[in-house]
Amino acid sequence: MTRIVNVAAAQLGPIQRSDSRKDVVQRLLAHLHNAHAMGCHLVVFPELALTTFFPRWYMEDMAEMNHFYESQMPGPETQILFDTAKKLSIGFYLGYAELTVENGQTHRYNTSILVGRDGEIIGKYRKVHLPGHAQNEPWRAFQHLEKYYFEPGPSFDVWRGFGGVMGMALCNDRRWSETYRIMGLQGVEMIMLGYNTPVHNPPAPEHDDLSMFHNQLVMQAGAYQNGTWVVGVAKAGLEEGCEMIGGTSIIAPSGEVVASCSTKGDELAIARCDLDLCNSYKNTTFNFDRHRRPETYGLITSRRGAIAP
Repeated sequence: MTRIVNVAAAQLGPIQRSDSRKDVVQRLLAHLHNAHAMGCHLVVFPELALTTFFPRWYMEDMAEMNHFYESQMPGPETQILFDTAKKLSIGFYLGYAELTVENGQTHRYNTSILVGRDGEIIGKYRKVHLPGHAQNEPWRAFQHLEKYYFEPGPSFDVWRGFGGVMGMALCNDRRWSETYRIMGLQGVEMIMLGYNTPVHNPPAPEHDDLSMFHNQLVMQAGAYQNGTWVVGVAKAGLEEGCEMIGGTSIIAPSGEVVASCSTKGDELAIARCDLDLCNSYKNTTFNFDRHRRPETYGLITSRRGAIAP
């Protein structure tokens, strides 16, 4: 008996600073309803799917940006997503900015959650690989202050859901092989990965023409090398003067792209994902227990930066 998950990669067009949370949630609800009408079990939204990408602006008093964060999930404006998911029996992955107080200390994370078809949260992930910079750099056409507005999450976990082993990552995580391998070592069968990626890279503009190539390269390699489905979903288009890539795609354990979006607006890419397709890769070429040599990999965890001989 096969394990099929019908997945909708729910790309969003730009979210402007003036767009209200209510307006954005209505767009997410439209995706849920459309995906349900097409027989989907799971909808994957992008990173920071409720707001514009606010780390492109520097604000000395960080509290002035608190309105971009969610202090509870679900909250008053997002409860309808959970209620609708339960009503339609459809799950979702959602990226958002999280503000939480733990032991009297305020913490800010770039977060995603996985919600089951019963409207209940299955798991929460906090972004590990924060890109960009932590200081005001006004020379840039736009800033990328994730290291300023967020702190890194602690781990890559996986959860049981939708008949398989599910994992989550966010944006820059997709560029690092460790992201996929840590989840691969936990038997992951589907990694959901939302992103907000600008076309222009101010420190390395020579990469601009390669942004889409790199986006696909890392996700396809991660899928193949770990025998897992990867669902990469963009917030795309011209957002507050910043052009962001699309490239939303669903990638099979073979590394093949089986569905993708063709615009930079609100769009669904849909695929019938058989989780059992992971098995032939996990049991042969990438049979970790048989072929890995962890005794030779010590530098991966003992050294952070490269040191030439």
